[in-house]
Amino acid sequence: MQNIPEIENLIKLISKLPGLGPKSAKRMILKMINNRQELLKPLAQNLSDLFKNVVRCKICGTLKSNNNLCDNCEDKSKKFNKICVVENISDQWAIESSSIFQGYFHILGGTISNSSSQNKEDLLINSLMERIVRDNIDEVILATSATVEGQTTAFYIQDSLKKTNIKISKLAQGLPVGGEIENLDDGTLISAFKNRKKIESY
Repeated sequence: MQNIPEIENLIKLISKLPGLGPKSAKRMILKMINNRQELLKPLAQNLSDLFKNVVRCKICGTLKSNNNLCDNCEDKSKKFNKICVVENISDQWAIESSSIFQGYFHILGGTISNSSSQNKEDLLINSLMERIVRDNIDEVILATSATVEGQTTAFYIQDSLKKTNIKISKLAQGLPVGGEIENLDDGTLISAFKNRKKIESY
């Protein structure tokens, strides 16, 4: 293979994306090079626009355009009394596509883990508490994954809310042990939401 730094660097970057390795990256790059005007040029422009204009909301954690209100937490035309807490934006998208939940989302951006550099402050948990009060929320649905990290995070949030009178529930049957929200099919998500169970205070 020719030693072209631009291509080598791009292969390394694309190989870091989920589900893609060096071979897939090479095929993608060749396809783009062979279609410079139709693929490569607009892709480069869109990636530049994405980098400049799309940011994470500092209140709820979802994605939004730089200069626009966040539809998830700042659009006052929508009034809900529930917040669904998820780990990642991909989890939010999975639940939205199932159409089972009508309410606000709160995207933590990760989980609490002793083996990770993820900081509790980075997970927007304080922001979650503020939103609950500000938006008169009646129920918090903990939709973290069934992994050890996901359950640890859910327990931490539950513990943080124990002095409030708010209803706290978690997804129920249909969510397999070790399962991640974004990988579940719509039927499983619907079952998990419909059969969610209230978490009793202790």
